[in-house]
Amino acid sequence: MKSIFTLLLVCILTTIKSQTSLDSIHKKTYTTKNIDKAEIHLDGQFTEDAWNLVEWSGDFIVNRPNEGEQPNQKTIFKIIYDEKYLYIAVKCYDTSIDSIINRMGRRDEFPGDWIEVNIDSYHDLRSGFSFNLSSSGVRGEEFISNNGNNWDANWNPIWYGKSYIDTDGWNAEMKIPFSQLRFGYEENKVWGLQVQRRIFRKEERSIWQFIPQKSGVWVSAFGELHGIKDIQPRKQIEVAPYLVTKLDKYPADPKNPFASGTDRSIEVGVDGKVALTSNFILDYTVNPDFGQVEADPSQVRIDGYQNFFQERRPFFIEGRNIFDYQLTGSAVGLDLDSDILFYSRRIGSNPHGNVSLQDGAYASIPSATPILAAAKITGKTTKGLSIGIMESLTKNVYAEIDVNGNRTKQLIEPLTNFGVARIQQDINEGKTVIGAIVTSVNRDNDLNERLHKNAYSGAIDFFHTWKERKYYVQGNVILSHVNGSKNKIRQTQTSFEHLFQRSNATEINVDTSRTSLTGSGATFKFGKSAGKEGKYGQMVRFQTGVTYRSPELEINDIGFLFTANEINHFTWVGLQFQKQVGIFRSARVNYNHNIRWDFGGQNLNRWFNTNLHGTFLNNWSVGTGLNYEPLIISNNALRGGSSLRYPSQFGNWFYIESDGRKKVALFFNGWWGVSEEDAGNYQGGEFTARYQPSNALSFSANVNYNHVFREQGQYVDDIIVNGERKYIVSKLDQNTLSFTFRLNYNLTPDLTIQYYGQPFLTRPLFSDFGYVSDPLNKNIDDRFYTYASNEITLEGDNYAVDENNDDVVDYHFDNPDFNFIQFRSNFVVRWEYKAGSELYLVWAHNNNPNAFGDLTTPVNRSLWSNVLNEGGRNTFLVKATYRWLR
Repeated sequence: MKSIFTLLLVCILTTIKSQTSLDSIHKKTYTTKNIDKAEIHLDGQFTEDAWNLVEWSGDFIVNRPNEGEQPNQKTIFKIIYDEKYLYIAVKCYDTSIDSIINRMGRRDEFPGDWIEVNIDSYHDLRSGFSFNLSSSGVRGEEFISNNGNNWDANWNPIWYGKSYIDTDGWNAEMKIPFSQLRFGYEENKVWGLQVQRRIFRKEERSIWQFIPQKSGVWVSAFGELHGIKDIQPRKQIEVAPYLVTKLDKYPADPKNPFASGTDRSIEVGVDGKVALTSNFILDYTVNPDFGQVEADPSQVRIDGYQNFFQERRPFFIEGRNIFDYQLTGSAVGLDLDSDILFYSRRIGSNPHGNVSLQDGAYASIPSATPILAAAKITGKTTKGLSIGIMESLTKNVYAEIDVNGNRTKQLIEPLTNFGVARIQQDINEGKTVIGAIVTSVNRDNDLNERLHKNAYSGAIDFFHTWKERKYYVQGNVILSHVNGSKNKIRQTQTSFEHLFQRSNATEINVDTSRTSLTGSGATFKFGKSAGKEGKYGQMVRFQTGVTYRSPELEINDIGFLFTANEINHFTWVGLQFQKQVGIFRSARVNYNHNIRWDFGGQNLNRWFNTNLHGTFLNNWSVGTGLNYEPLIISNNALRGGSSLRYPSQFGNWFYIESDGRKKVALFFNGWWGVSEEDAGNYQGGEFTARYQPSNALSFSANVNYNHVFREQGQYVDDIIVNGERKYIVSKLDQNTLSFTFRLNYNLTPDLTIQYYGQPFLTRPLFSDFGYVSDPLNKNIDDRFYTYASNEITLEGDNYAVDENNDDVVDYHFDNPDFNFIQFRSNFVVRWEYKAGSELYLVWAHNNNPNAFGDLTTPVNRSLWSNVLNEGGRNTFLVKATYRWLR
């Protein structure tokens, strides 16, 4: 490790030499021709006469690993078009045919050798459409935005591609409908163009239009495609009706009239697209079904914060880039970057209402809120104005209650409209961008004062870059407004994200007369994303800024807010080596810090981090990092009590990863940390192994273990004793273990089998109970009072406390120990039998064994014995879609 630090220090001190600027790099052009409706038979062989109308273009340059060198193999391409389609032929020469890697994969997996064509048909120098075809025939596509900083693989256009291996190498032939691109009405079109090739065995990327890595840009530096004339925008219409038949099997309960053990259903719906103009498209869905979507990974938190789950539903993830709106979006990361104005998982989530059942009563409670319909309009004008509008409507949800055969219904989720609208205007070829966003939630009723009647948020933002796009400033200002009953607004003020009742707060207090809250937030960032390179391709990049969330900021009806009442200053500095440095193919060193205050001026946190990463010449990678937090104060730890000081903490993490191209690939990540005064520690590790015995078949297994120990200060409960609130805390010893298994088998590029399974266990154990006495005392022993053994007794599922030893119980609190086990899995057969039309066969398994009280069995044994011995729910479904395209 010492040699690594020495090498990197030498490189930092090397005199940085000025290199050619981006403006001096010649932009290449390719001129295409119209083939007058000549038929192209897509077979990857380029035998049609139409291909002879244009010349080949080549002269690719290595982008990585050795930027600027000549590629190991030659690549050339041609482009022609007719009134409906753009045709692209790429010839990938290879002097070693047997070394071409033809791995299979699902769509968008980009396996083995491949070529990629990027088209900036808007010619806005910021966004583009990417089409990828592997030597095995697997197609992939991505929507590029933010000048190459965002690549959205969820964009799913209809296009066609074939690969063919001959004696010279391999060929890729593409047929892209103009209806799948977005462009203006100009007669003679000029589009941005980039072609890239990957040689898998060399891990070499070569590109047609040379773009230095030091430039920090992508789309704005594309070459140009000329020659497309008189193409009339096509009014794309896609309609994809679907049919789903579903069978649920689960353990029957003879006493429960809703639990027969078998449920059957048939659902129909429709998805579709309509091109409103050449550059604006309407996506819609009616009664959408997401039964084929992979299950969420298991998560359990005991710290009070929300779980965040990635969006997996196709309608919401396709074309979502314009709706992505982080409140901060810093290079440092941390929890503050979880906050977003539009969190689509709020739409169709679990119903918010509760059902109280009397003895002998049973209820059928839906696990999700059905979406009646949703639609979105996205696009960009020729003047650089991007627009995104989304509307979703969810239906009333009722729980059905049975009492001795008498059935009633209870509303548990009201009819709700969710809306979001976003605009962005490019100025000066995208060097300046200004934008705005508005979100809204409007409910038919407030569900007995459990929900906000209305919730709105909005923001304006700006981005400006200069000096060849090397430097930038970026920022936003955010407002939120919610209204509802006095009771609901009181609940919001006292909720975990706000805690206006916090006893040591000087800046906030609970106002029970209010029926609305209005909050704000803002972020300002300044940074450097590109620059000059030194001898080893080293380049310094940085970002620094400040962000805040006011105490009343509330966006959780449609967004995701980790916590309000924060002011954060953050800084990131990175030194990146993009050329070979000794034994490293590439390397980077980073420094980060974050300092946090609340609006009362209390300094809550100081966090410092440095980390190093390197990729060896054999494509193995290693990395390590150090974290130090000299100050940790939480306003949330006691759920409304005083702020609580935690001991300072030091931690380390590290990883090693083998060459992912090999048939056997391994990854290990470990972490550990300790608190001052031996007040706590944590450690854990993650190991992943992937095996690919053939081009069509791959297996992977992951095991993740985490252990957390806290000597004192873990929140347990708060109770009123003699008119005063006591905050019960304890020692914590928590173990979490999970295994994740995946299998992928690709019979053809369009017929795939996939399995995902994850057994999960977490077991937090609480002991040495006490209460908070002086929460901000710098001496940990003076912060808490711990009960003596004769002051506390476990009585069944409750602890009884007799503080004054008069044999009279002063108060009780529940035993917080639990053992949570969950097993989720999906088995999916997917067949794209026609472009855009699919057949799914799905088996989903969900099991939550009743093992809360299994607290002594070793963690690993408890997990497997309970998962394997319980029934759970099995869902079998068949989903068929047919996409009609005009």
